[in-house]
Amino acid sequence: MIRKGIHGITVGKSVFLAVIFLLAGTTIALADDPSKFVPGTKINGVLVGGMTVEEAKIQIEGFYGREYQLSVKEKGGVTEVISGPEIGYQVVLTEGLQAVLEEQNAAGRVAGPAADNTHTQKGVVSYDAGKLKEKLNSLSCISGKDITVTRNARISDWQQGIPFAILPEVQGNSVNLEKLEAAVKAALNEELPQIDIEESGCYDTVTVTSEDAGLIAQRDALNRVREMEITYAFGDQSEVLKGEEICSWISGMTGEVINVRGDKTSAYIKALADKYDTAGKERAFRVTDGKAYLLPGSCGRKLDQTGETAALAALIQTGQSQKREPKYVQTVADRSKAWGGNFVEIDLAAQHVYMYKGGVLVWNSPCVTGNVSKDNTTPEGIFTLSYKETDRVLRGAKQADGTYEYESHVNYWMPFNGGIGLHDANWRTRFGGDIYQTKGSHGCVNLPPDKAKELYGLVYSGIPVICHY
Repeated sequence: MIRKGIHGITVGKSVFLAVIFLLAGTTIALADDPSKFVPGTKINGVLVGGMTVEEAKIQIEGFYGREYQLSVKEKGGVTEVISGPEIGYQVVLTEGLQAVLEEQNAAGRVAGPAADNTHTQKGVVSYDAGKLKEKLNSLSCISGKDITVTRNARISDWQQGIPFAILPEVQGNSVNLEKLEAAVKAALNEELPQIDIEESGCYDTVTVTSEDAGLIAQRDALNRVREMEITYAFGDQSEVLKGEEICSWISGMTGEVINVRGDKTSAYIKALADKYDTAGKERAFRVTDGKAYLLPGSCGRKLDQTGETAALAALIQTGQSQKREPKYVQTVADRSKAWGGNFVEIDLAAQHVYMYKGGVLVWNSPCVTGNVSKDNTTPEGIFTLSYKETDRVLRGAKQADGTYEYESHVNYWMPFNGGIGLHDANWRTRFGGDIYQTKGSHGCVNLPPDKAKELYGLVYSGIPVICHY
């Protein structure tokens, strides 16, 4: 049977079947406006069918700015939400929408429930990092009242009189904020609707248990330190550093190495130096004529504080009790006395020099010291001989014309206080008395040539030189 349509067009059986298929949900090609997306088109989950590219862009970007939410799934079935507006979330689409439209047109603009008109376009994501951090800090998994902090097993802190022990691990439900922030930012950049922070590895986990062999070894090493003693020998005196005090200096361990606070070790060594160093301090000295003097000076013991601080840290790290004789940057031959049994004495008032060996006078001579009238007085004090040298030219300050204030050749030069030293003076015919008051030296100790030669054979670098009035 054949019938006519409303415009007189004959409608065949095949057309009738096409209409039936359309009503049944079959895909068909449309002859609608090619400047608009086909009906049923979804881009990034937003329905944009029948819209132009510009309209779709506004619709999608507006959706993310107004309605986007990221669900944060936590342990125990708890879910918290980060909404787009509260963190200033924005997604800006670029040229991808036009490509989707062109693809639909090229494929014949197919629509219908069976057609795949769902598309995903990557946008440029932005948000306020400060507001995001505030939001993360406000989540119950970060700042909630029911959080139990996960902790590794660890060594107990030092307590006086109590051995070090291992405190057991605690597996709690605390979240690592840095990992959470990284996981959330990744989800935001991917425009995801949900994230499971347990699956993302954001929860803190125990990595060291009380059975850990390394932790047990550390505890035992610290307890060995607790029992140790370090004994410092200073001649017939000693100082004992006990483990109880040492333990209060320990700041933990790195592997098998005990970390000792440098400020504590250096302070202890400085205290030893303050107590036992003699260099630079006034000390009593009984001169040849029997009088007692308190004299300053550079001669004496001087502890090597830098070296001893490092040595002390190394001793502590062994965990073994031991005795130690400290090292010095300056010392004397006989540590039981400030200047030792060998020394040179210069009596500035008597204008006489004495040489003692083993406490016995072995040499003496008259001398001429610094000119008092020209303020070249030889300083008092306890010094040490720097070195000795033969065939030396002594020079004064260099003048504007290139010459020197004075030049004097000496055969035997024995300096002990900077540019001040003992030496022969063959230009003098007399020594001793009050010559030094008006015709003395520039500060040195002048000796008769034959006497200077004898003294040169007796002295050595480091021997104390004691000047006094």
